Amino acid sequence: MEAKSSRLTYIQTLFFVAALILVGKAMHLQLLDPSFRKEADAVAIENYTKYPSRGMIYDRNGKLLVHNNPMYDLLVTYNQIDPDMDTTLFCRLLQIDRDYFIKALQKDWRSGRFSKSVPFVFLSKISAAAFARFQEYLYKFPGFEIQLRNAREYPLPVAAHLLGYIREVNKTEVDAQPELYTPGDYIGANGLEYSYENELRGQKGFSIVLKDNLGRIVGPYRQGNQDTRAESGLDLLTSIDLPLQEYGEQLMRNKRGGIVAIDPKTGGILAFISTPTYDPNELTITNNTRGDSYSKLLQNPHKPLFNRAVMAQYPPGSLFKPILSLIAMQMGVLDPDRTIRCGGAYFSGGQRLTGCHGHPTCTSVSMAIQHSCNAYFVTVFRDVVDKYGFYKPQPGLDTLHAYLQKFGLGQKLGVDFPGEKSGNFPASSFFDKWYKEDKWNSVWIRSLGIGQGEALATNIQLANAAAAIANRGWFITPHFVSGYRNSNRKIDPKYTQKHFTGIDPVFFGPVVDGMAGAVNAGTARRASIPDIQVCGKTGTAENPHGEDHSIFFCFAPKENPKIAIAVYIENAGFGGTYATPIAGLMIEKFLKGEIRSDERKYLEKRMLEANLLHLK
Repeated sequence: MEAKSSRLTYIQTLFFVAALILVGKAMHLQLLDPSFRKEADAVAIENYTKYPSRGMIYDRNGKLLVHNNPMYDLLVTYNQIDPDMDTTLFCRLLQIDRDYFIKALQKDWRSGRFSKSVPFVFLSKISAAAFARFQEYLYKFPGFEIQLRNAREYPLPVAAHLLGYIREVNKTEVDAQPELYTPGDYIGANGLEYSYENELRGQKGFSIVLKDNLGRIVGPYRQGNQDTRAESGLDLLTSIDLPLQEYGEQLMRNKRGGIVAIDPKTGGILAFISTPTYDPNELTITNNTRGDSYSKLLQNPHKPLFNRAVMAQYPPGSLFKPILSLIAMQMGVLDPDRTIRCGGAYFSGGQRLTGCHGHPTCTSVSMAIQHSCNAYFVTVFRDVVDKYGFYKPQPGLDTLHAYLQKFGLGQKLGVDFPGEKSGNFPASSFFDKWYKEDKWNSVWIRSLGIGQGEALATNIQLANAAAAIANRGWFITPHFVSGYRNSNRKIDPKYTQKHFTGIDPVFFGPVVDGMAGAVNAGTARRASIPDIQVCGKTGTAENPHGEDHSIFFCFAPKENPKIAIAVYIENAGFGGTYATPIAGLMIEKFLKGEIRSDERKYLEKRMLEANLLHLK
């Protein structure tokens, strides 16, 4: 009996202690802990987005090409607005008129897209200066709050085509990736901003807040334990050499065309130029005249929005001759010391079919490249196509086509950049369809042998071909991004792999010597630099609609090359007139840091002042 009484007392004591604990906890929550009252008053929770900083872009020496500029969105919760607020002051601070103020608050509340108790964007893209002016008076305007965003800004007015720009996402993009984008978000629209959107974008963070029945913030939900931080995008390290990029754009001012310069050993793109160009700051999100700027660029007859470095497809002209020489020697139809006579043209059946310019008789491949003999290379081209017989041109042409693809011609290279075109070099199937019942032969398509006819190449393909010759038979796919700042992330392995052309290294000697001869005492003398052996080839692509196109590709130095470059200038005439000296000046600037002699400074002045936009 005594044990039973003791047990009952123990149970009663336990219940009494538990009751005291519960009462104490209730007193703490209701009288001492303000978070309880906040949560009790709250009737809703709301997610707020924390926008990440977009990754920055650097050149090969760590110089900024693009960075972030803080910008602000002004949000409003409709049912928190003070009807007696000073709208005159409000509008003056934000530099808006009363009509905008009224219109921005008029929403279709029945549509479900807007709620009077949920914040929506009242004014976007407020500059840091405007925000600083407004922030001091923000307390006077209940219902309005500021949200930080980031816009792009460019330290220098260069590399517009390379960098690209950002814009607001459209409905299709939101529907395709709702987990990443919501209306009002920004996305890379072109250039590296587009190619590396996933890396640059970063990851949004979120804060969850409690709100009362008037939509006012009561406090963080669960003390902010479920909030997430925004993660900044990755910073891109590129291979671009900013001084070379700036210099190239200066030389190409008032000209239509493109320049691509590549480091042959890595495939990294050193300069990427398309002209006419524009100041990238014209298309920034914060530019209030952005729409007008874009319209003007779109309507400009010189097409400054068109990227001539990767999208324009041009006849390669005589730049095709060194490549044809290598393939012909590899196929066994051309001896390095072969002599082919030229009487001022290529003749067949007693007819003058393809003209040529005056030069000595070419007694070798090197000499033919030096003097750019059309008769020599039409002959070589026909020997390649007719390797298996005059009446069986298909296998010969297809063998040539296969080698050209190994040089990266006639197909996309796979550059880490949008909009790349494939160029064109037709296989036999094209001519079988084109001529239908007719039996075509090498004479009919002889213009391909000098880079004309149906042959087309992009400027980046020509620069890559120069890099392959510089390396004596291999190249790495051209690319811009060489790494990520403060990150262990690696670049795509395809931008580190060598691609071999299938040409025996022994055959590159005569071709490289011929390209050196063209610069020293041939068609490309304006690319000559006294203490640097440049190896190059000029080209003049026929243009049936006006002046011919001026073309040049080269590499330097001859041994252990540091740069390969292709210059294509529309309607500029002979290849040695403009394309060749511009390439030579860029090489000297890159390798020596300056243009040194008075003679070459005079040449530089002529190139800087030349205006070719009036030519068609």
